[in-house]
Amino acid sequence: MLAWKIKRFQELSTTELYNLLQLRSEVFVVEQNCVYQDIDGKDAKALHLIGEYDSKIVAYARLFDAGDYFGAASIGRVVVDASSRDKKWGHELMQKAIAAIKDNYNTSTITISAQLYLQKFYESHGFEVTSETYLEDDIPHIQMKISH
Repeated sequence: MLAWKIKRFQELSTTELYNLLQLRSEVFVVEQNCVYQDIDGKDAKALHLIGEYDSKIVAYARLFDAGDYFGAASIGRVVVDASSRDKKWGHELMQKAIAAIKDNYNTSTITISAQLYLQKFYESHGFEVTSETYLEDDIPHIQMKISH
Protein backbone atom coordinates (compact mmCIF):
# COMPACT_ATOMS: atom_id res chain seq x y z
CA MET A 1 0.00 0.00 0.00
CA LEU A 2 1.21 3.46 -0.85
CA ALA A 3 0.80 6.37 1.51
CA TRP A 4 -0.42 9.38 -0.51
CA LYS A 5 -0.10 13.06 0.22
CA ILE A 6 -0.66 16.26 -1.70
CA LYS A 7 1.34 19.33 -0.80
CA ARG A 8 1.82 22.83 -2.09
CA PHE A 9 5.42 23.78 -2.81
CA GLN A 10 5.73 25.80 0.40
CA GLU A 11 4.52 22.80 2.42
CA LEU A 12 7.22 20.42 1.16
CA SER A 13 9.99 19.69 3.61
CA THR A 14 13.51 20.09 2.29
CA THR A 15 13.91 16.30 2.47
CA GLU A 16 10.71 15.72 0.46
CA LEU A 17 11.79 18.29 -2.15
CA TYR A 18 15.24 16.74 -2.39
CA ASN A 19 13.81 13.22 -2.74
CA LEU A 20 11.20 14.09 -5.36
CA LEU A 21 13.76 16.03 -7.43
CA GLN A 22 16.14 13.08 -7.10
CA LEU A 23 13.45 10.68 -8.40
CA ARG A 24 12.61 12.99 -11.31
CA SER A 25 16.30 13.29 -12.18
CA GLU A 26 16.89 9.52 -11.92
CA VAL A 27 14.11 8.79 -14.40
CA PHE A 28 13.82 11.77 -16.74
CA VAL A 29 17.51 12.66 -17.01
CA VAL A 30 19.56 9.53 -16.25
CA GLU A 31 17.29 6.58 -17.18
CA GLN A 32 15.93 8.29 -20.30
CA ASN A 33 19.37 9.69 -21.16
CA CYS A 34 17.90 13.14 -21.71
CA VAL A 35 19.77 16.27 -20.79
CA TYR A 36 17.14 18.89 -19.96
CA GLN A 37 16.31 21.43 -17.28
CA ASP A 38 13.93 19.61 -14.93
CA ILE A 39 13.83 22.49 -12.47
CA ASP A 40 11.79 24.79 -14.68
CA GLY A 41 10.41 27.39 -12.29
CA LYS A 42 6.94 25.80 -12.30
CA ASP A 43 7.18 23.73 -9.11
CA ALA A 44 6.11 26.70 -6.97
CA LYS A 45 2.72 26.85 -8.78
CA ALA A 46 2.07 23.10 -8.65
CA LEU A 47 0.44 20.77 -6.22
CA HIS A 48 2.79 17.85 -5.58
CA LEU A 49 1.22 14.39 -5.41
CA ILE A 50 3.54 12.03 -3.58
CA GLY A 51 3.23 8.29 -3.14
CA GLU A 52 5.49 6.76 -0.49
CA TYR A 53 6.34 3.16 0.29
CA ASP A 54 8.45 2.40 3.37
CA SER A 55 9.03 6.17 3.74
CA LYS A 56 10.54 6.41 0.24
CA ILE A 57 8.98 8.44 -2.58
CA VAL A 58 8.22 5.88 -5.29
CA ALA A 59 5.45 7.68 -7.23
CA TYR A 60 5.03 11.36 -8.00
CA ALA A 61 3.19 13.83 -10.23
CA ARG A 62 2.77 17.55 -10.27
CA LEU A 63 -0.65 19.06 -10.77
CA PHE A 64 -1.53 22.45 -12.24
CA ASP A 65 -4.65 24.57 -12.32
CA ALA A 66 -5.98 25.83 -15.65
CA GLY A 67 -3.70 28.53 -17.04
CA ASP A 68 -0.66 27.60 -14.94
CA TYR A 69 0.81 25.28 -17.60
CA PHE A 70 -1.81 24.64 -20.29
CA GLY A 71 -5.15 26.34 -20.85
CA ALA A 72 -6.77 23.43 -18.98
CA ALA A 73 -5.68 21.90 -15.70
CA SER A 74 -2.77 19.54 -16.22
CA ILE A 75 -0.74 16.68 -14.81
CA GLY A 76 2.99 16.46 -15.42
CA ARG A 77 6.26 14.87 -14.30
CA VAL A 78 4.38 11.58 -13.83
CA VAL A 79 6.98 9.18 -12.51
CA VAL A 80 7.29 5.85 -10.73
CA ASP A 81 10.59 4.61 -9.35
CA ALA A 82 12.10 1.96 -11.65
CA SER A 83 12.27 -0.61 -8.86
CA SER A 84 8.52 -0.24 -8.22
CA ARG A 85 7.07 -0.35 -11.74
CA ASP A 86 6.16 -4.03 -11.50
CA LYS A 87 3.62 -3.08 -8.83
CA LYS A 88 1.50 -1.07 -11.34
CA TRP A 89 1.48 1.96 -9.05
CA GLY A 90 1.42 4.23 -12.10
CA HIS A 91 -2.28 3.43 -12.49
CA GLU A 92 -2.99 4.34 -8.87
CA LEU A 93 -0.92 7.51 -9.34
CA MET A 94 -3.03 8.59 -12.32
CA GLN A 95 -6.30 7.84 -10.52
CA LYS A 96 -5.14 9.92 -7.55
CA ALA A 97 -3.92 12.73 -9.85
CA ILE A 98 -7.21 12.95 -11.77
CA ALA A 99 -9.20 12.94 -8.50
CA ALA A 100 -6.91 15.60 -7.00
CA ILE A 101 -7.40 17.89 -10.01
CA LYS A 102 -11.18 17.59 -9.55
CA ASP A 103 -10.99 18.12 -5.78
CA ASN A 104 -8.51 21.01 -5.77
CA TYR A 105 -9.29 22.83 -9.01
CA ASN A 106 -12.97 21.93 -9.47
CA THR A 107 -12.52 20.76 -13.06
CA SER A 108 -12.52 17.46 -14.88
CA THR A 109 -10.85 18.78 -18.05
CA ILE A 110 -7.17 17.86 -17.96
CA THR A 111 -4.43 18.20 -20.59
CA ILE A 112 -1.12 16.34 -20.54
CA SER A 113 2.00 16.26 -22.66
CA ALA A 114 2.62 12.50 -22.78
CA GLN A 115 5.62 10.57 -23.96
CA LEU A 116 4.42 8.74 -27.07
CA TYR A 117 5.33 5.28 -25.79
CA LEU A 118 2.89 5.79 -22.89
CA GLN A 119 -0.11 6.56 -25.13
CA LYS A 120 -1.96 3.30 -24.30
CA PHE A 121 -1.32 3.79 -20.57
CA TYR A 122 -2.92 7.24 -20.61
CA GLU A 123 -5.75 6.05 -22.89
CA SER A 124 -6.55 3.43 -20.25
CA HIS A 125 -7.30 6.37 -17.93
CA GLY A 126 -9.62 8.07 -20.41
CA PHE A 127 -7.21 10.44 -22.15
CA GLU A 128 -7.52 11.00 -25.91
CA VAL A 129 -4.82 12.19 -28.32
CA THR A 130 -5.31 15.83 -29.36
CA SER A 131 -2.13 16.52 -31.34
CA GLU A 132 0.32 15.13 -33.81
CA THR A 133 3.57 13.71 -32.43
CA TYR A 134 6.11 16.37 -31.50
CA LEU A 135 9.57 16.36 -29.97
CA GLU A 136 10.04 17.65 -26.46
CA ASP A 137 13.64 17.40 -25.26
CA ASP A 138 14.27 15.03 -28.21
CA ILE A 139 11.63 12.57 -26.96
CA PRO A 140 8.45 11.97 -29.03
CA HIS A 141 5.38 13.35 -27.22
CA ILE A 142 1.69 13.80 -27.88
CA GLN A 143 -0.78 16.11 -26.24
CA MET A 144 -3.72 14.29 -24.66
CA LYS A 145 -6.90 15.45 -22.97
CA ILE A 146 -9.62 14.07 -20.75
CA SER A 147 -12.94 15.72 -19.95
CA HIS A 148 -15.62 14.01 -17.90
